[in-house]
Amino acid sequence: MSEDNPQPPFEPVPEKVDTFGAEAPVTGQTKMQAAWSGNNDDESTSAQVASVQQGQIFEQIYQPWEGTLNPRWMRNWSILRHHILGIVKKGHRPWNIPTKLFIFFVVIASMTDAALALLFGMIGEPTLYDIWGVNRDNLYGHVMGFFPRNILYYPIVAALLVGGMISEDRAHGTSALYFSRPINRFDYASMKFLSVALILALIINGTLAVYYVVDILVMGKGWAWIIDTFPIFLATFICGLILSFTYTSIGLSLSSISKGRFFPAIGLIAILMGTRAMASIIDTLFEKSVLYVISPYDAVAHVCQALIGTEMTYNHPWVWSLISVIVINGLALYLLANRVSSLEVTRE
Repeated sequence: MSEDNPQPPFEPVPEKVDTFGAEAPVTGQTKMQAAWSGNNDDESTSAQVASVQQGQIFEQIYQPWEGTLNPRWMRNWSILRHHILGIVKKGHRPWNIPTKLFIFFVVIASMTDAALALLFGMIGEPTLYDIWGVNRDNLYGHVMGFFPRNILYYPIVAALLVGGMISEDRAHGTSALYFSRPINRFDYASMKFLSVALILALIINGTLAVYYVVDILVMGKGWAWIIDTFPIFLATFICGLILSFTYTSIGLSLSSISKGRFFPAIGLIAILMGTRAMASIIDTLFEKSVLYVISPYDAVAHVCQALIGTEMTYNHPWVWSLISVIVINGLALYLLANRVSSLEVTRE
C-alpha cells in the first residue's frame, strides 16, 4: 500500500436484514440463500450461494359476512325455480333436449281426451262424445290409465327427472355449493322433492283440468252438472297428487343412493313395471290379487278407485292398498332422508 493512494484494509459490509427473523418484513418474495453440497466426493462441505426466486407469499385474511341474508323462503325458492324453470328457460338447471322433448310430447299426448271431446262435441256426435266425454271412468282413466299413461308417459317422465337430481350432486360435489350457504339438509331435500313432484303434477293434473274445463265450455254445462261432477274431479285431482308423490319419493330415494343418472331412472321403471308384472302373473295363475299391494302403481290405483267411486278391479280390500302406499312412501322417504343427511360438502 502506497502513501499516495491509501486504501482501507477492508470495505465495510452493509448489514442485511435477516428475512427469517420474527420481526422481518414480508416483501412478497422468497429467495434461496444457500444450498449445502451433498456430494460424498467433496473433501469439504461448502455452501453454494444462490439467488433463485422460489415464489411469493400472500397475506390471506377471511372476513366474516356482515350483510343481511335473504330469508329462508327466498333461498328455497331459488332452488325450486332453478330446477323447474330449466325446462322452459335458460340460466337454470340445464335439462337436456331429449327430456324437454319427451315432456312436451307427454303434455300433448295427455290432452287427447280433451281434443276428442272437443271434436265430437263440436260436430254433434253424441255416441262418440259419451265415450270420450267427462264421466267417472274417464276421469279415473285420464290419471290412472295403465296404457299408455302409466306404462309409457308418467314413469318415463319421472325417471328422466329424478335421474340426476341428487346423484349428480353426490358425484360432482355440487352439494358443497348448497351447504356452503345457509341451507340445511331438510330444505335441500324438500325443494328437490317438490321440484320433481310439481313437474309431474303439472303434467297429470294440468291436463286433467284442461280436460274438465274444455268439456264445460264446449257442451255448455250448467251449474247443476258442475256441482254433480266437481267432487269426482276433486277426487281425481287428489289421485294425481298421490301418484306424483309416490313416483317422486321412490325415484329420489334411488337417486340418493346412486352417483349416476342411469341407475335411478332404470330402477324406477323396473320397480313400477316389475312389481306389477309379478303381481299380475300370480293373480292369473292363482287368482289372488293380494300381491298387488307390493306394486306402487296398483296400490295407488286401488286407492284411487275407492276415492273416485269407479268399478273395483281388485279383490282384496282397498285399505290394504292404502297401507301399502303409506309404507312404500315411508320407506322411500326414510332412505332419502338418511342418504341426504350423509351428504358431504366435498366430492365423494
